[in-house]
Amino acid sequence: MQELASAATFIVTWPGPLLLVVGMFLGALFGILPGLGGPQVIALLTPLTYGMDPRLGVTFLIGAMGSVATGGSISAILINTPGTGQNAATLLDGFPLTLKGKAGRALGASAMSGASGGVFGALILLALIPVGKQVVLAFSYPEIFMMALMGMSIIVVVSQGSMWKGLIAGALGLMLASFGFDPVTGSIRYTFGVDYLWDGIKIVPAVIGLFAIPESVELLLKGGTVSSVPVTASYKDVWQGIADVPRNWWLFIRCSIIGTIIGIIPGVGGAVATWVAYGHAVQTERKNPRFGEGDIRGVIAPESAVCAKDGGALVPTVTFGIPGSVETAVLLGALMLQGVTPGPKLIVEHTDVVYAMVLALAISNIMIALLTIFGAKYLAQLTRVPISILAPVVFTLCLFGAYATDGEFGDVVVALVIGFVAYAMKVYGFSRVPVVIALVLGSVMQETFHQTLQAMGPSGFFVRPMSLILFLVTIAMIVYPFWSKSRRERRMMPVATDIEG
Repeated sequence: MQELASAATFIVTWPGPLLLVVGMFLGALFGILPGLGGPQVIALLTPLTYGMDPRLGVTFLIGAMGSVATGGSISAILINTPGTGQNAATLLDGFPLTLKGKAGRALGASAMSGASGGVFGALILLALIPVGKQVVLAFSYPEIFMMALMGMSIIVVVSQGSMWKGLIAGALGLMLASFGFDPVTGSIRYTFGVDYLWDGIKIVPAVIGLFAIPESVELLLKGGTVSSVPVTASYKDVWQGIADVPRNWWLFIRCSIIGTIIGIIPGVGGAVATWVAYGHAVQTERKNPRFGEGDIRGVIAPESAVCAKDGGALVPTVTFGIPGSVETAVLLGALMLQGVTPGPKLIVEHTDVVYAMVLALAISNIMIALLTIFGAKYLAQLTRVPISILAPVVFTLCLFGAYATDGEFGDVVVALVIGFVAYAMKVYGFSRVPVVIALVLGSVMQETFHQTLQAMGPSGFFVRPMSLILFLVTIAMIVYPFWSKSRRERRMMPVATDIEG
């Protein structure tokens, strides 16, 4: 407790508050701009931390990291363009709410669930620091494969309209995930002689192509403004969104746990957390479900998960020096620049630095939530900008975001090609959600499948308790929707018979 109090004192002492606020603003900005995100803002700010006290350095960087997800939800909700790949699930219900004139409610729910999820993840990190080693070692290749398989099963649930169209879209995502160099077998697949494809199809340009570019094209064809009804985002609307989170507190808790657990697993990432959480909400919330049409629970679930995963991702980072996400991988480099060696010694020799991470993560999530809540009235004005102005700007930002990820022109080409394919999918009624789920999880499944077979053989998937539990949960997730539908139909049959009689 003494180290925690010392870290808290350090953060609230000048210039700690200034660094935290500046980091939060920059993180929010990088979250709002399509294609940018946590890794880019941390990489940009890392040189500025050289020579700083390590506690100030992590306060600055984690202040930025903690605000990216909520920033990304703003553009997802208002203009149907996910600021980062991990915000793609939020737009499924966030943007329909905007079209109904309820942008304030969606922003309020996003801010509240994000702040609460971030604090939840930070508290879990605080609790797991003493036992972090055991938690991380509970997950190996079979468990990660089963977690990815569980995520893939969500395709059955979130497919809009025809399930067959959803499965076809999922198959397309798996095809995209199989491009490039196989890290296990060493083979090169579907590169067609193009060196760029050796690295496979990257998530950020793919997500931009799947969701942002089709929306830009549709906006240009539609004309007018983003929303056909007035969007004011009054504080009354925002407060309604805030109140939606405690009204759905059990969903929030479950999705925060999902986000934290997935964050703990190294290399899985926030995009997986949001889709698993969203699919979980679709499967379990049976009271007047309107998912995909503007259900506020479709905002609460992914936002609580994606903000909670940062706390989970820091568990393997501070325990073993193994990055739990791309953001924490960049953060490791920043720590070494400040003379702090990540790994087991970090908790023993620099406990105050670890506690500074926890506090900065919690505070930054609260600050960006307050900024969103009090700024919602002004942010909503984006929906009143004429589409003739907004659509070209969004389209340009999409291409810039695709290029800015790694500075490769091939990313722009991928975003454009996938974008126009995705527009055709939208026109013909194919859900684009299964594509991104399969793309995100496909590479994880392929890699961990080979690793499990090589290390443990086929039985390795089922002999470890955690892996077996995840497999059984996956089977239940697939069977339950069909069983539930059949049960409802059986209940309706006597009613129909009585009516006929």
